[in-house]
Amino acid sequence: MGEITFDDFLAVDIRAGTIVEARTFPEARKPAYVLMIDFGPKIGVKKSSAQITDHYTPEGLVGRQVMAVVNFPPRQIGPLRSEVLTLGFEDAEGAIVLAGLDGKVPDGKRLM
Repeated sequence: MGEITFDDFLAVDIRAGTIVEARTFPEARKPAYVLMIDFGPKIGVKKSSAQITDHYTPEGLVGRQVMAVVNFPPRQIGPLRSEVLTLGFEDAEGAIVLAGLDGKVPDGKRLM
């Protein structure tokens, strides 16, 4: 990838949010969960489809704080309109591990 400017980076709005609901997404082509993520009063609760079933259970996700891009256009994934992109990394086997925070921050805080 080529270099980008700081203004390019600032165009991507990455926020912290807390998963308030997680459920299986049987209609997805690849195993996935539907996440409802609370980004605080300014942004609210947004939906995300996340292919993170190898390392996480729905019950274990609720209450977890995650990072997501909140200013991409919504994407239709089967019957679901995914509103944010939850961030993660592939492990050595290609399964997704959520990008995490080292400590608790208020929901809706922007990555700086």
